[in-house]
Amino acid sequence: MPTFSALTTLPGQAPAEALAEALEDLMPEPTGVGVFEIEDGSGLWEVGVYFTEAPDEVALALLAAVHGARPFAVSELPEIDWVAKVKRELTPVEAGQFFVYGSHDADKVPEGKIALMIEASMAFGTGHHGTTLGCLRALDRLDKAGVVALHVADIGCGTAVLAMAAASIWPNPVLASDIDEVAVEVAEVNVAVNGLDGRVICLEAAGFDHPQLAAAAPFDLVFANILMGPLIELAPDMAAHVALGGRVILSGLLVTQAEAVIAAYVAQGFEVETREDLGEWSALTLMKRR
Repeated sequence: MPTFSALTTLPGQAPAEALAEALEDLMPEPTGVGVFEIEDGSGLWEVGVYFTEAPDEVALALLAAVHGARPFAVSELPEIDWVAKVKRELTPVEAGQFFVYGSHDADKVPEGKIALMIEASMAFGTGHHGTTLGCLRALDRLDKAGVVALHVADIGCGTAVLAMAAASIWPNPVLASDIDEVAVEVAEVNVAVNGLDGRVICLEAAGFDHPQLAAAAPFDLVFANILMGPLIELAPDMAAHVALGGRVILSGLLVTQAEAVIAAYVAQGFEVETREDLGEWSALTLMKRR
């Protein structure tokens, strides 16, 4: 079955969401509509809409004009077996002592590594992206420096690969939370597959807004591999939930956005311990000093 996409950009979240809502009423009916902030400091938002038959390009042009968006770029997408593609392209990743792999590469796990399996169909957060890789490398550095974090949380956990990595090296259970119900279900599957039931506790929560997170604070280490905007918004809550001398490992931000995130956390009493830039992405380790 063919799939068609139509993409545009426009300034501001509210106009983008208004356009997305209007797209829901198009005929032929779209199979999905998405709104995403373009994290390059431009203030632009992308609106994407998908169809299983050719869309009405005149209607799309009118909606774009009414909402102040650029003209839609319409494309017919090739039919791709995405899981097979992921299996071909996602080779295992090594980050210090950690080895992240898919089940199709189970025969490649080397001796002496902490192996974490993430299924190819659950590819977000496998360690291939510079943000996840940077966080795993930051965790490995802390462990090799003799740090033992007894109270750990992974906020916006995705596949829970970071929470599983921490639970594999330190003694206490790790809390892994995500605002998205599907992400929590994915995390629970990965935890079970890796034999970490009871070692990683998966929660549905926005930020620290969950009784178990509140009860477990203050934390010795918190991961947040999300986006620049939410990271900055989360800074005061991080300060409230991280112990004095505790650390945060932050990523999901471009190299060009790192200074803005650092400034937000320094204002809350943190200071930078390490920063690693991997391609266009940055990973930060900060300690709470006051």
